[in-house]
Amino acid sequence: MKIAVVDYGSGNLASASRALALAAERAGIEATVAVTADPAIVAEADRLVLPGQGAFADCASGLDAVPGMRRAIEDATARGAPFLGICVGMQLMAERGLEHTVTPGFGWIKGDVAEMPAPGLRLPQMGWNGLDFVPGSHPLLDGLRPDDHVYFVHSYALTGGAPSETIATTEYGGRVAAIVVSGNRAGTQFHVEKSQDIGIRLLSNFLRWTP
Repeated sequence: MKIAVVDYGSGNLASASRALALAAERAGIEATVAVTADPAIVAEADRLVLPGQGAFADCASGLDAVPGMRRAIEDATARGAPFLGICVGMQLMAERGLEHTVTPGFGWIKGDVAEMPAPGLRLPQMGWNGLDFVPGSHPLLDGLRPDDHVYFVHSYALTGGAPSETIATTEYGGRVAAIVVSGNRAGTQFHVEKSQDIGIRLLSNFLRWTP
């Protein structure tokens, strides 16, 4: 299995690649993990991972600054390669980002990314928070239990999303989309690479996933 971690100047690339290698080992999958800014490698990969941190607009601009990369991601996912967006990488799956300016996303899932309404709570949400989901409702959740804690760092979140595309939420001043899925494209608002055993288990599920 060839796993491409997209390098466009954002995200915990080294941490993500190490976590994916460990997830493959635990899942018994022979895999190579390439951190790459080469659209040709991305276009031919068996699995794509798009990390992201910072502002939506900055990440979108960084992606567009790598010639051919957005097209390579769209082509690879269109042919069925499973995709995982992490943090802002997940947010880029949405229709638009509303951070500082209006920025188009991939449009793979319904909704915009806007500042979280969290009255009385600190933003960004930073730290461990529990997941809420229906056990057995999706292969990405195999082996996870409701209230398993994962690591979040964000001030913006998906709004107006489709309930059918949100397979797990968390609570922070209201319900917050934590894992989204549309076809072969999935995303986590939290940092799987920083979420210890729960994150590795989810990554192993992603590597075994056959949408």
